[in-house]
Amino acid sequence: MIQQLTIIGVGLIGGSLARALKQANYCREVVGCSRNEAHLQKALELGVIDRFSTDIGEAVKDADMVLVAVPLGAMESCFAAMAGHLSPDTVITDVGSSKASVIKAAKAAFGDELPPGFVPGHPIAGTEQSGVEASFSELFRNRRVILTPLASTSAEALSKVEAMWHETGAMVDEMAVEHHDEVLAATSHLPHLLAYGLVDTLVSMDKSEEIFRFAAGGFRDFTRIASSDPIVWRDICIANQPALLAMMERFQSDLEKLTELVRTGDADALGEIFQRAKSARSRFIDQLEK
Repeated sequence: MIQQLTIIGVGLIGGSLARALKQANYCREVVGCSRNEAHLQKALELGVIDRFSTDIGEAVKDADMVLVAVPLGAMESCFAAMAGHLSPDTVITDVGSSKASVIKAAKAAFGDELPPGFVPGHPIAGTEQSGVEASFSELFRNRRVILTPLASTSAEALSKVEAMWHETGAMVDEMAVEHHDEVLAATSHLPHLLAYGLVDTLVSMDKSEEIFRFAAGGFRDFTRIASSDPIVWRDICIANQPALLAMMERFQSDLEKLTELVRTGDADALGEIFQRAKSARSRFIDQLEK
């Protein structure tokens, strides 16, 4: 059981974790921390946190578990602010979508010799909504959480973070840092980039209002994630630049091939690609529902 969980950045992810752990009676006290006192007051009113501080050093005092749930661009300053205020046995984890950049930020703050309690992590869960008001206790149920422990990570700290996520109903996997960033570039970062890009392309066209007025369900489904927090996804794209660029270049090459098939009217080749994609997605959905 966690005695004091300090959450830095009490939004959708941090708020949902607090709700889930409270529901499971797995956390005695949740301390919220943010630069925005009004947001923290709202989290307190909603019962998501028990108390708060806008000072990171004060918020992490006496915490046995610290969750950093801020945009990637703010990770380094958060780590730096907590350095020197942590107990020797405090476990620190995060929810960042690019692990190499989080580790780089941690080293800039703590030095190359990272605390043994540092366990980089990433819950593969979320919605296009943001803020503590959008948080709910079931967000992580039957979802995957990827942990990328380092050589410096203690077995005890890793076990504590795994246990915490299991209490939310999540399935926990371990993965190498570089592999995580490659996988997420393909399955999450590129799709978000494409959704934002498509909407921006359409809104810049003549008669864009008419285009959106007649958009059907397929457009809404494909572009839903373009309603996500722009700051969060801006930071992710920059932080995971190498892996994302590799995926963008591969997709661009495949898109050029599709363009040529449409230009030449090659119905058979298009049909094969569409059927292959349909079958692959059906298998993926079947696996999710098992």
